[in-house]
Amino acid sequence: MPHNRLALAAGFAALVLAATACGGAGDNGGGSGGGNAGTPGNTAGFDGTTIKLGVLSPLSGPVAVIGLPLTAGNKVWFDHLNSTGGVAGKYKVELVQEDTQYKPDVTVQQYNKVKSNVVAFTQILGTPSTLAVLPQLKTDKVLAAPASLDALWVREENLLPIGGPYQVQAINAIDYYLTEGGGTKDSKICTMSQDDVYGEAGLAGVAEAAKVNGFTVANQQKFKAGTENYAGQIQALAGAGCQMVFLTATPSDAGKIFGTAAQGRFAPKWYAQSPSYAGALSKSAVAPYMQANVLIVSEGTEWGDTAVAGMKDMVDRATKFAPSQQPDYYFAFGYNQARAMTAVLEKAVAKGNLSRDGILAASKELGTVTFDGLTGDYQYGSVDDRNPPRTSTLFAIDPAKPFGLKTVKYNFTSDAAKAYEFKKAG
Repeated sequence: MPHNRLALAAGFAALVLAATACGGAGDNGGGSGGGNAGTPGNTAGFDGTTIKLGVLSPLSGPVAVIGLPLTAGNKVWFDHLNSTGGVAGKYKVELVQEDTQYKPDVTVQQYNKVKSNVVAFTQILGTPSTLAVLPQLKTDKVLAAPASLDALWVREENLLPIGGPYQVQAINAIDYYLTEGGGTKDSKICTMSQDDVYGEAGLAGVAEAAKVNGFTVANQQKFKAGTENYAGQIQALAGAGCQMVFLTATPSDAGKIFGTAAQGRFAPKWYAQSPSYAGALSKSAVAPYMQANVLIVSEGTEWGDTAVAGMKDMVDRATKFAPSQQPDYYFAFGYNQARAMTAVLEKAVAKGNLSRDGILAASKELGTVTFDGLTGDYQYGSVDDRNPPRTSTLFAIDPAKPFGLKTVKYNFTSDAAKAYEFKKAG
């Protein structure tokens, strides 16, 4: 995700999020897309029978722990949809998957490899990777769904995001800490963040929370993704007397960070941004420390919670189309991305145009898409009118749960998150 570099740590990226993306691809302008309403003409990625969608995701390397289940979620939704006839009941969907290894330059290469063979990209994983291809998406008039929750995407017409942005996660996490988590504005609130655009998103949310709640961040530590030794950062946080630390990381780094903190007997209240968590952490050596000290801020509900309408359907479909799939909220994110993409494609089909221009136009006419409680409803339409979810769910580590997470507070929304304004990048 935006920035996810996975492996085994703590953060947590949305069991429940959903993002959408669509985009025509093809030769410099994207096919005629003509035809009468409901009967789109052939165009790049659509032969009159099958709609092809691109997936650019880390399918190998450490971040594959996110990319593989996320892509499986994409596929299960479309397998289900195809079993009922496909988009608009008549056009089957085929995914064209390429491995990005979570490297921006590789993502650009893979994008160029397949862009002429797909109508849109239903997944581009990671904030750095999404930023790397965004200029080409604009030039090529392609719509794509970022598997990243950065607020940057809200006002980008070539992107169809889902879920509450990372900035909202940070704002809600700190508000929860101050109102229900035992903290006060006099508490020493600190941050530890990945030193890139993903980390900056978390820091932006903390800065907003500090401004609204009237506190000063006591200490800020940064690290390069893939760092091996975090002792210096942990010692600095401990030396500053940090009582709460907001963490922006991916699982592999988060696991090492928590392990270093445990060894140093540094035990603040950690609140971790969603992509920091992977299920393996709940079974790892750092699990007892995390159970005692860590909350994950994301969206949605626990895996298997049938009190949430969308969960039963998703689990039933996973059981049918991917019986070996383990509980995983990255799977849910991909599943929800595909749902949002389907809404755009059905709008484009109804307008009789699956070209690049047709899909972009359809995305601007999309209303509110609901995800049945798996993530917050997203208001689409013109980029100036978009309104992403403002809710977050706080989870605690519980190895007895299917994905190692139990709900502490479902759909928590702070006034600061409700009021947060999303601006155009640049």
